[in-house]
This record gives sequence, structure tokens and C-alpha cells, in this order.
Amino acid sequence: MSEEKENIQFQLTNELIEQVELLVETQNDKELQKLLKEFHYADIAEILDELNLEEAVYVIKLLDSEKTSDVLTELDEDNREKILKNLSAKEIAEEIEELDTDDAADLIAELPEERQQEVISKIEDEEHKAEITELLTYDEDTAGGLMAKELVKVYETWTVAGCLRRIRGQAKEVTRVHSIYVVDKQEKLIGRLSLKDLIVAKSDKKIADIYISNVDYVKVNEDVEDVAKVMAKYDLEAIPVVDENQILLGRITIDDIVDVLKEEADKDYQLAAGITQDVEADDSILELTKARLPWLVLGLFGGLGSVFIMKDYEHIMDTVPSLFFYTPLIAAMAGNVGVQSSAIIVQGLANDIVKGSLLNRLLKEVGLSLINGFALALLVILFGLIIGQDSLESLAIAVSMMSVIVVAALVGTFVPIILDKRGIDPAIATGPFITTSNDILGIYLFFVLAGLIIGF
Repeated sequence: MSEEKENIQFQLTNELIEQVELLVETQNDKELQKLLKEFHYADIAEILDELNLEEAVYVIKLLDSEKTSDVLTELDEDNREKILKNLSAKEIAEEIEELDTDDAADLIAELPEERQQEVISKIEDEEHKAEITELLTYDEDTAGGLMAKELVKVYETWTVAGCLRRIRGQAKEVTRVHSIYVVDKQEKLIGRLSLKDLIVAKSDKKIADIYISNVDYVKVNEDVEDVAKVMAKYDLEAIPVVDENQILLGRITIDDIVDVLKEEADKDYQLAAGITQDVEADDSILELTKARLPWLVLGLFGGLGSVFIMKDYEHIMDTVPSLFFYTPLIAAMAGNVGVQSSAIIVQGLANDIVKGSLLNRLLKEVGLSLINGFALALLVILFGLIIGQDSLESLAIAVSMMSVIVVAALVGTFVPIILDKRGIDPAIATGPFITTSNDILGIYLFFVLAGLIIGF
């Protein structure tokens, strides 16, 4: 029966929330502890996110720190900030002492600077305190800001028997033992140790005789996105972090990298949608406005630019008024093709698979867009025949659209690559920036080419 219960996926229901609220209101601590005892800390965090601040703080203070410390890391960032404001420095320090150093440093970093020092001073474990203080000195977007100090480390001079004894002691402080790292007397990383080789080796054999010298690692100041690429490329569950002198400092585990990739994906998605900063649906109106308005202003100026272009070619529309009705089609095709091209390039840049010269990449896009443009142009001509449109007008629209598609594809390919080379996030090129620029360029080309073909 117990096994069957473990396999039941947690579901947050109104009944459960109401039950927790009632137990908090009546201060029935015993039943509340019993109810939450079997829940995973991530499930408890989900429950707390639905409670009001007073109720959430009550639950945090009721449960033991060993569990609530993990709950805090899973809470919505805004809710966690509010809860931490209602805990004393001593209470926060007690939670911190139960966390791995990387999670502890992340949580402290969210506090105001004055409160950070107050909380750190209340941490009783001096070693834990020193390690957290060290991690706080690294930039959050570097390997140092992501790593944890907990790891299993052995010296090349140890024997297998001595190594096993010491590993047992170290492993108590490590949640998951992904790897065993080998260092020399100067604490420099020189290799890794296979658990299988360690178990089967004779007890008096030296670690120097059985360790594997080939070990992947990253430098402490390396960008987290580069760390993610290394771990993804070599399918690593953990990777050691060293300084410029090859001294072993810590390790980064796959769960931290997954968080980085999720955050980066969220940021890129928002950039592609024309949102300039990281915001969420429940943020304030002011924050949402600041994130959205810049791109809306860009879109406004882009639209005004299109108006001025159309006014310059007003004489063509007076003579062939049907062209006017095709301007939305041309603008839409230009924007869609540009976004398609830029999205493929941005994805390739993110996965580090955009190789070779820029010229070859552009030539490939020209070939692809010519095929797509020709197919769509034929459909436009066919549509013209069906509705009885003048054949010269249909030809002008088809040729113009085909040209616009080629140019939009080139812009969508060229822009993100150039942005990436200049250190600017290329994801910006998949949103309103590329759409607006291609809309203006597309309408301009449409009237120029249509005028040449029709003869105006």
C-alpha cells in the first residue's frame, strides 16, 4: 500500500488549501505537521504560494529547518522575499545552515546588503559561513556564482583503504556523489576517480596508480552559458570548478544547469516577444509597462515609417489602387520570413552549431528563400487569375513579394549573427526589432519594384 501511495502524483486542490488554512487558523500544530509530513518540499512550497503571508510564515516557523530550508528555495521569488522579511536574522541563519552552500548563497544574495551581513553573522558553523561568504564574492553569471563547495575530494598520495575511510566522512556533507575528484598536495585538480576502480583495487594501492587523469572542468570566472554548453556536450551530471592555478574550488551539478537553461529560455522567449526585462504575469503594472513599452514605441515608429513610404508612392496607388490592398500581405510576409530565419539562427547560436563563414550561411538562405518565394509567387499569380486581376499587376506583386522574401531572409540571418559577434543577445533579433525593420523594408521594395514593372 505504501508503494502505491508514493506513486500518486501530488495535486494541489482547493480542499487541501482550505484544510491547511483551517489548521493554521485553529493553530492545530500537531495535525498540520502530520498533514505536511509526507509531502515533498516542492509540494509544500506550492501550497505556501497559495496561502497569505501570515499563514505561510506560520507554517515556515512551525516545521523544522531541515525541511523548510528546501521549501524556501522552491517558493515563488516574490513570496520568498516577503516571507524572509518576516523572519529574524537568527531564523534565516538556521534555514541557511541546512542548505548546500550554493543554495544558501543564492538565498542570502536576495536579501538587502545590511541584512546579508546580519544573517551571515548568525551562522554558527564557521566553515559553512566562510564558504558561503566566498561564493557571494563571485558574479552570479559565472561558474563561481553557480558552484557548490560540497564535493568528494581525495589526494593522490592516499591509499585505497585510507581513501574509503575519508570518503565516508566527506560523503555525509554531499547530497549526491556524482564524482570523486583527485588533487595533489597543492590542492590542484589532477583527475577523477572511478568508484568501480576504487572498489576493486587492493587496499594498499595508491590513488595515484588508479585515478583517471582525463577530467573535464571549468574556470571559476567562466560564463554560466559556456558551462552549460560543456556539460550538455559531454553529458555530465557534475563538473569541477578550478581557479587560474588549477586549484579545485567546487563543483556544479546538472540541476543548477537546468535552472540556468530555463532562465535563459524564459529571457529569450520574452525578448522574442518584445519584452526588454524579466517580468512575470503578477508583477506590478509599472514593471510590466517598463518591460513592454520600449518595443511598442519601436513598433509605433516603424508603422509611422511605413506611412511616410506609402505617402511617397501615393501616385502609384492613385493609378493602380489595387496595390494598396496588398501592402498588409507584403509586410506580413516580410515579417514572417525574417522571424523564421532569425529564429533558426538564434537557436543554432544558442546550441553552438552555427559554423562556417557568414557568406556560406547567407548563400544558403538565398537559395531557400528563392524556392519559398517562387512557390508563393506562383500562388499569388494563380490568385490573380481566379479573381480576374490584370496579369501585369499580378506579376508585379509576385516579383515584389519574392524579392521581399529573399531580402527579409538575409536580414533575419545577418542581424542575429552580427549581434552575437558583438556580444549582444541575438534573441533580440527574433522579436519586434526584426519584424518592424522588415515591414518597412518590405513595403519600400514592394512599391519600388511594382513601379518599375508596371511602368510608373
